[in-house]
Amino acid sequence: MIVEKFISKAAWFIGGILVFAMATTLPAMAETRGPNGEKATPYTDISLTENQVAAVRAKNLKAAILMHSTSDWSNALIEGAKSTFSDLNVEIVAVTDAEFNANKQKTDVETALVRKPDIIISLVVDPVSGAAAFRPAIEQGSKLVLISNLPSGFEHGKDYAGIVTDDLYQMGKLAADLIADAVDSEGNIGFIYHEADYYVTNQRDQATLSSIEHFYPDIHVVAKQGIANANDGEVIASAMITQNPNIKAIYAPWDSIAEGVVAATRAAGRKDIKVVTMDLGAANALDMAKNRNVSGIVTDLPYDLGQTLARMGSLAKLGAYTPPFVTVGANAVTRDNLLDSWQQALRRPAPKSIHRALEK
Repeated sequence: MIVEKFISKAAWFIGGILVFAMATTLPAMAETRGPNGEKATPYTDISLTENQVAAVRAKNLKAAILMHSTSDWSNALIEGAKSTFSDLNVEIVAVTDAEFNANKQKTDVETALVRKPDIIISLVVDPVSGAAAFRPAIEQGSKLVLISNLPSGFEHGKDYAGIVTDDLYQMGKLAADLIADAVDSEGNIGFIYHEADYYVTNQRDQATLSSIEHFYPDIHVVAKQGIANANDGEVIASAMITQNPNIKAIYAPWDSIAEGVVAATRAAGRKDIKVVTMDLGAANALDMAKNRNVSGIVTDLPYDLGQTLARMGSLAKLGAYTPPFVTVGANAVTRDNLLDSWQQALRRPAPKSIHRALEK
């Protein structure tokens, strides 16, 4: 999922555990698991039969989408949910942005409940206060479908229909593969990881590092540095390049940090150092399109995630079984598939500047 520029301010824990621990554990056996160890159900398995579609349409249901923040990622997710709800004759009665503020999200819930939504989709900002904030919705009869984060004490089937999140291990493995492609599976690299207690980035970073160490033994991480402030990417990368002039690539945990890494490579005059990161961003995509430093980006599929959430909520309202933990896939983005990947992830065309750069 897209990581907000102010992510370090978010003091909440994303539900779920990634089962693979350290590099000594074989990444080939790793998989993303749910908060109680649940095996992940692929999002492609979540669908409605023709009879279920007709039943949902006949109910004239209402839904609320209560987001944690606003971003390209959030907007794509919302559009995906809206598209599916429209097909199912479900009216959207509220779309909110909590601005990463638990108190505002509580108010958003209270305001939405006035419209009596049958389905609520939300990424809960704080698991403790969020449990209390969403309890009235459950008592009112709303079916709650969660994005990534599990409120404290909530039980599947009783308090929520299911969690839908990214396949974090897959994202890390794809990043490792992109790094290997960039350096021909050998040589020294730098590795910047998110130095904060944030489940999504922590697990993506660990999956990337573990996959490199297991699948690509000839790639050596000679510089590893944590980052808490996204604005420090250029400083950290500059130090890596100065201290390790033979590095061939640098991994950055998300796109805004990667922008700083790219700036550092330019300042050092190092067009040869490749950059691999997570999450689509216009600046890095443009750098990739221009055949500069960014060689690989891993993106999730927020539009598909939104559609899955809408289907889960609709099935739950019919009384049908919904799995507790569902994961949405990811794509490895290169210059060759940049336009298609952008369209698939965000369901809108890439900026014209990227189109123009690819034509040269």
